[in-house]
Amino acid sequence: MEIRLEEDLREDRMTIEIVDNGCGMDEEMIQRALDPFFTTKTVRRVGLGLPLLSEACRISNGQLCLQSSPGQGTKVRATFQHSHIDRQPLGNMGDTLITLIVGHPEVDLFYGHRKDGASFSLDTREIKGALGDVPLNEPRVVSALRRHILAGLEELAA
Repeated sequence: MEIRLEEDLREDRMTIEIVDNGCGMDEEMIQRALDPFFTTKTVRRVGLGLPLLSEACRISNGQLCLQSSPGQGTKVRATFQHSHIDRQPLGNMGDTLITLIVGHPEVDLFYGHRKDGASFSLDTREIKGALGDVPLNEPRVVSALRRHILAGLEELAA
């Protein structure tokens, strides 16, 4: 899975891309994915994630683009006017990344964040390679990851 975030203050744009290598969607499912009453989950009858993201883009002069093919995965690209008063804040990306990594250590995650020429990235494949048999959710690893992520995001003032 890849999460890429770009904040371009000069162009007044923020772009978030999420790419996975899952089962993908056909054209009909892509259209239905933006319907809040459609979900492929069996534990609930509504799927609000993509519809809410689409609306958040729309109200902040942006747009949501979905690209997917069966068997090829899905790419979600959300753009926003960075300075728009109705743009939702990013929230705590450090905690979000730690939660994703610790909650799903078996998933390979790449995170890239650029802001006006500065950048921070993290690739769990590289980290796993350096750790060998030590799991990503081992407490000392989690602590080190948290420090690394927070320092990287702090450099971006994110």
